[in-house]
Amino acid sequence: MQSCLDSENRISSGSKSGSDLVIGQRVHFTGDTRRIGSVKYVGAVEGYKGNWVGVDWDNGDGKHDGSHNGVRYFEAQGSKTASFVRPHNVSSGVPLLKALEFRYHGESTKEEEDEMYVLSATNKRVSIELLGKDKIQNKLSRFEELTSASLAYLGVSSAGPPGHINMTIPRLKELDLTGNLLSDWREIAAICKELPALVTLNLSYNIMSHDLSGMPLLNHIKVVVLNHTGISWKQVEMLKDSLPLVEELHLMGNKLRGITPLSSDIVHGFDSLRLLNLENNFIATWDEILKLSQLKRLEQLFLKNNCISHIWHPDHNSSSEQPNSHELLGESFRPFQNLRCLLVGGNKIEDLASIDTLNLFPNLLDIRLSENPIADPGKGGVPRFVLIARLAKVQILNGSQVSPRERKESEIRYVRLVMSKCHNNPEEIKKLHPRFAELKKFHGIEDEKAASGATGPQKLSSSLISITLKCVAASIGEKAPLTKKLPATTTVGKLKILCESFFKIKSVKPKLFLQEEGSPLPTLLDDDMASLIDFGVGNGSTILVEEEC
Repeated sequence: MQSCLDSENRISSGSKSGSDLVIGQRVHFTGDTRRIGSVKYVGAVEGYKGNWVGVDWDNGDGKHDGSHNGVRYFEAQGSKTASFVRPHNVSSGVPLLKALEFRYHGESTKEEEDEMYVLSATNKRVSIELLGKDKIQNKLSRFEELTSASLAYLGVSSAGPPGHINMTIPRLKELDLTGNLLSDWREIAAICKELPALVTLNLSYNIMSHDLSGMPLLNHIKVVVLNHTGISWKQVEMLKDSLPLVEELHLMGNKLRGITPLSSDIVHGFDSLRLLNLENNFIATWDEILKLSQLKRLEQLFLKNNCISHIWHPDHNSSSEQPNSHELLGESFRPFQNLRCLLVGGNKIEDLASIDTLNLFPNLLDIRLSENPIADPGKGGVPRFVLIARLAKVQILNGSQVSPRERKESEIRYVRLVMSKCHNNPEEIKKLHPRFAELKKFHGIEDEKAASGATGPQKLSSSLISITLKCVAASIGEKAPLTKKLPATTTVGKLKILCESFFKIKSVKPKLFLQEEGSPLPTLLDDDMASLIDFGVGNGSTILVEEEC
C-alpha cells in the first residue's frame, strides 16, 4: 500500500492553498486518487485555527453531514459523507499529459497495470496489451504511436496547454478517463478537439457540470460512456448537436426517471445511434421508453435494473388502455423499427400481456427477461418454454440461443398445456393465449377426444408422456437414469412416491426439478397437487430427483 501511495504522490502535484479552491470544485485526497469529492466549503471552522476545506466525498467516507459542533457549514449528501481537511490534504488534479506520462513511463504496480483497459462495444473491460516491460519503454516512449490509453483514477482535471495533446498522442482512438476530476465540459471539448482520431471516450464516475454551453462539433466521436456522471436527459439532448455521429451512448447509474425531450414529445436526432444503455436507472413507465422509438437506427436498447412493470405497444389491441398513445406517437408511426436487442432483466414485469406485446416489434430477436417476476416460476411466473412459445421471433432468450428443436418442442408443450387447462373454452383461450390457434394448426395438434368405440386403454395410451428421471441426490449415490412413460396428469406428489420406488429410496424425501434446455437453472416442482403438464413437462423432458434439505 505504501508504494501505491508513493506513486500517487508523484502525480498529485495539484495541492491547493485554501484561497485557490472554489465551491463545487472536484478534488481527491492527497495520496489517494480514488477518494474523490466536491468542495463544499472553504474557510474557518469554529474552535480551530487556520483555513479548512469542507469536502463531500463521493464514496460516503466522511464523518458528518456538513455541520460540526452544532454549526452548519454546508449540506452534504448523507449523514456521514463529509469531512473537514486542511488545504494541503486535497489535490485539484493534474493535466492529462502528466497522468499519461505517469501511467506509461513511470514504474507501475501490478494493480495499476490491471487498470489499463478500454471499453468494448458491449461496455466490458478489455485489457490493453502493453507488449511486455522490455518493449513498452521503447514503444510508448514514442507516444505518437499510442492508439488506446486508460487513465482511470489518476486525478486528471484538465486538458493542459493548448496543442500539447495533439502533438503528443495524435493517433489516439480510445481514451478511458474513468474516475477523474473532470467536471467542466469545456475541458472535455479541449481534449477531444486535440484528438482527431478519437472514437471512444469514457467519462464514467466524473461528476459533470450542467452547463454545456459552447460545446463544439465533435463529429469523430462514435462511442461515449457517461455512466455515473450525474447527467440528466436534458443534458443528453444538449449534447446531441455536438455528437451528431455517436453510435453508442452509455448512461448507466444516473438516477434517470424519465426521458424529457427539449422541443417535442419524442426524441429526435441521434441519427447514427445504434446502442443506448439506460441500465441501473429509475425509469418506471414504458411511456418514457416510447419517447425513444423514433430513433431510426437504434438496434440495441439496454434497460436492465429499472422499475418498469409493463410493456405496451401503440399497435396492440389493448392500446385503448393508453388513450394518449396515438396522440403522442402519430397515426402512421412504427415504433422501434430496427430494434433487434432489448434487455429488460431485473425490472418488475409480471404480466403475460407485456410478453405478447414484444411480438409487435418487427425485428426484435434478442430479449432478456431474467430477474422479472414473469420469468421466475418460483414467483408466479412462467417457465422458459412458455416464453419461447409466446415470443414468435425470439432467437436468443436470456442470453441462450433458441434452437429450432427447442422452439418446436416448446411450442408443442405449450399448446398441450393450454389444452389441458382451458377445456372447451375458445373465448378464454383466444384472450389469454394469442398464439394458441396458430401454433395448434402449425404443428398439426388435434383435440384429444375419444373416438367412438375407443377403449379405455387406447385413450390412456394417447395421453402418456415419456420422461427421463435422473437421481442427483448426494446421499443416495450414483443411479442410472430411468426413462418412464406416465400419464401427463400424474401429480408431482404421485411422481415423488414413484421415484421412491424406482430408485429404491426410503430414508430420503425426494424433491423434483424440471431441467430445460437453455435455462441456466432447473425449475422446482413445488406443488404436490399440480400435474406434470401444469409445469410444462412433456415428451422427452428430464426430471432431476434431489433430496430435501
